[in-house]
Amino acid sequence: MPVRRPDVEALIGREFRCLDKGFVRLLDVMGDDAAIVQAARVSYGEGTRSVSDDRKLIRYLMRHRHTSPFEMVEFKFHIKLPIFVARQWIRHRTASVNEYSGRYSIMREEFYVPEPAQLRPQSLHNKQGRADEPLPAELAEQLVGRLEQTQKKLYAEYLELLQHDLARELARINLPLALYTEWYWKIDLHNLFNFLRLRMDEHAQYEIRVYAHTIANIVKVVVPLAWEAFEDYVLQALTFSRQEQRVLAQLLHGQGLSEQLLEQAGLHGREAREFQEKLSRLLQHNAARNP
Repeated sequence: MPVRRPDVEALIGREFRCLDKGFVRLLDVMGDDAAIVQAARVSYGEGTRSVSDDRKLIRYLMRHRHTSPFEMVEFKFHIKLPIFVARQWIRHRTASVNEYSGRYSIMREEFYVPEPAQLRPQSLHNKQGRADEPLPAELAEQLVGRLEQTQKKLYAEYLELLQHDLARELARINLPLALYTEWYWKIDLHNLFNFLRLRMDEHAQYEIRVYAHTIANIVKVVVPLAWEAFEDYVLQALTFSRQEQRVLAQLLHGQGLSEQLLEQAGLHGREAREFQEKLSRLLQHNAARNP
């Protein structure tokens, strides 16, 4: 069995706190950047390639979407998370999951209580998300207290049902989504990158973003070359549709951006706004690099 690097070994079993009561722990990892390179080359002599050669190959693979070599690296995590986060998480189906069972075990009295600053109104533009500005501080404090009160009440009822000898699988059914659960989650690097691409995005729900960023900090230690390529070609990259490319071509020829130009290219409503956000992001990146 290959010997792990000291920096990777130091991550194994370490608990990284998430939200108020959750955590991420790396239980095991199989492979590293060398495993990706080896899979891509199928067979090569150890030490016959330099680090720079490996970096070039990994970047080529990422750039051209050759995904199977990245599947040769696997991560196994122990994760404690609120149930509502777990229900979003499980949408990423290309992983192996084994979750704590309320049928066999008594659920612990551990609920997610958001910080008052995270209590925000419904977004006017995003039907499934919250607005940027928090609720008034006094109201937010009141609502946090109400959430805690309801959680305590429902957990007390859960214990009462157990005392009446109701089966655990039924006693649990009124417990809220804020309850914490735990699972083991094993996933290959290619699919983990897909998870991180979606769940680190600023439009993802705040709570799952906390976990995604925590996992990202682990991944970049284990596979630094692959992480660099992922950042450059996926995470920080921008893609443009055929319609958007038509607008870009006109902009490069000196035409100013206008609503008419967007409509002529077939960009309307939300799609037009998203394109303008991409341009704004592009200009911000350029300004940051050339202050």
